[in-house]
Amino acid sequence: MRGGRRRAAGAVLAALLCAAGCSAPAGKAPDTTARDIRALLDRRAAAVLHHDAAAYAAVVDPDATALRSTQRREIARLADVPLGSWTYGLTDVSAHGSDRATADVRLGYRIQGYDSAPVSVDRVVDLARDPADGRWYITADRAADGSARQLWEQGDVEVVRGKHSLVLGVGRSHDELEAVAGTADEAVPAVTAAWPERWAGRVVVVVPDSVTEMGELLGSPASNYKGIAAVTTGETGGSGKAPADRVIVNPEAYTLLGGFGQRVVLTHETAHVATRKRTSSATPTWLSEGFADWTAYRHQDRTAEEIAPELADAVLAGDGPAALPEDEDFAFAGDAGRLAKAYEGGWLACELIADHWGEEKLFAFYRAVGAHHGRDGAVEDALHEVLGTTPQDFTARWRVYLRNRLG
Repeated sequence: MRGGRRRAAGAVLAALLCAAGCSAPAGKAPDTTARDIRALLDRRAAAVLHHDAAAYAAVVDPDATALRSTQRREIARLADVPLGSWTYGLTDVSAHGSDRATADVRLGYRIQGYDSAPVSVDRVVDLARDPADGRWYITADRAADGSARQLWEQGDVEVVRGKHSLVLGVGRSHDELEAVAGTADEAVPAVTAAWPERWAGRVVVVVPDSVTEMGELLGSPASNYKGIAAVTTGETGGSGKAPADRVIVNPEAYTLLGGFGQRVVLTHETAHVATRKRTSSATPTWLSEGFADWTAYRHQDRTAEEIAPELADAVLAGDGPAALPEDEDFAFAGDAGRLAKAYEGGWLACELIADHWGEEKLFAFYRAVGAHHGRDGAVEDALHEVLGTTPQDFTARWRVYLRNRLG
């Protein structure tokens, strides 16, 4: 252990302290240990915001040369990302003797101009104390169980700024990212025209190098997203905040689409961002996905058979659905035909409401369902209060609508 070098590094880092604060731990370790680890994490957060690679690596054990190199690469990858904040919340500390500890840490970061509140990521940090100077240093840093990897862990992050979008990519060409930004810039005003409430009017699109990396960002197997062009992440609920909304593109599927398909995909995903605060656990998937598709196809020059080919084939074969799609029908890892018919059925259910009751009623219905105190009775109550109908009557109308539009 090189205590003298560590003391010098600590003196330099002390000048970098800023307002990046940490919360109190659960108390498994002595108060002095928790206090010292909080101070270390504060220095680390300050180094990120100052784009100071040396300071970021200086809180790492000098003997952990591989980790130091990794940390330097990671902060360099963040150089172009417009960070508005970066903080570490210390949620728990477990001491292992007097000179070893493991900290549960919640990283919070916010992209300037896009995130209304920080995105939260759980990490686990191992630390060792140098007996020569009493300072704590990081020996390992990893994602907590169940937490996804972050884009900057996958490679250099290239940033493309659009008029209404910010595109973050790894391993993709600049021209490709520019094209994604252009399509996202078309999607945002299209969603604004369709959704009557004010929303942020901007979107962050993440383009990893492959579907494998997409799965890592989502914390799920890549096989779940084969053939899925993009997904949107974010907090649901009526708080009005939507800090974590990200449209994550599967480049392998997205690039196979033509211009029309790419516009539909990004408009659909952007609609999820716009409606986030009105979407809750009470909202069935057929409604949230159906509304996003309704928004995406609203002014597109395509027939119902072209938009809903799987459902059209089923209806023509006399095998149309008897009920609205269930949430499990939308599972990415399930049968592709079943998934397609679920999306198509949700779209036509929303189109039915807009056609028969009017667009304002569709918006009111969406809001009423999302505002319900739970899933039970949410759709039934909204159908009665907003549309003046019942689930049985609505389902019967929807089945007739499918035959009329697709038969």
